[in-house]
Amino acid sequence: MPKFAANISLLFSELPYLDRFQAAADAGFEAVEILYPYETAAKETQRALMSNGLELLLINAPPPNYTGGEPGYAAVPGGEDRFQRDIRRALRYADVLRPGMIHVMAGYEKGAEAQQTYIRNLQWAADRAPKQKFTIEPLNGGDQPGYFLDDYNLAVEILEAVDRPNVGLQFDAYHAQMIHGDAAQVWDSFSTHATHIQIGAAPARSEPGTGSMDFNALFNAFDDSGYAGWVSAEYTPSTKRTEDSLGWMS
Repeated sequence: MPKFAANISLLFSELPYLDRFQAAADAGFEAVEILYPYETAAKETQRALMSNGLELLLINAPPPNYTGGEPGYAAVPGGEDRFQRDIRRALRYADVLRPGMIHVMAGYEKGAEAQQTYIRNLQWAADRAPKQKFTIEPLNGGDQPGYFLDDYNLAVEILEAVDRPNVGLQFDAYHAQMIHGDAAQVWDSFSTHATHIQIGAAPARSEPGTGSMDFNALFNAFDDSGYAGWVSAEYTPSTKRTEDSLGWMS
């Protein structure tokens, strides 16, 4: 059975941000993700992680310049200076928080120029911080219309063009199911590129067991493939209290 982590941007969101760390630890998690930690001083997040014995697996980048801003613009032509400036900011947070991975979000653009922009920006980030691992993740067009990276085949094409050992694939079962119709088949086809896994049920992006996916089979597939990393719960609980949605872990 995989080792599970909690995305505390979605899980335990009924609690204030700094209280979510203890709630995750109390629920049995040993690692967490935070989508955008930038609104809180890095030292405060660091203290919350350390006091609860939690490992930080992943943060997103680039950080939005303002609340409600577009979540990513790495594939937007003409924004290279902004991208580099904001990646430097993300790396300053990473220097304190030590996330295992930074997910570089592509943004909302299409076409060959966008693809080349994304490739160059990923190469720049990877070369800027060669000891930091980065990921890219396809997002489904229903939730994120116009998002550049919306297909796993395209993701592999990007990874092969970037050609950096510290850039890998972030597999999200929910998005894989929504994009291609069969998350298990997507995993079978692309698992060799995956460096991180996230899970959520389709079509409502709620906890495992609430949709049509066979998560026991999927967890076995993760194990059978030799994947040894974390599997992070990234879903919106269907219950008022997050802990009431965690029955799937047993």
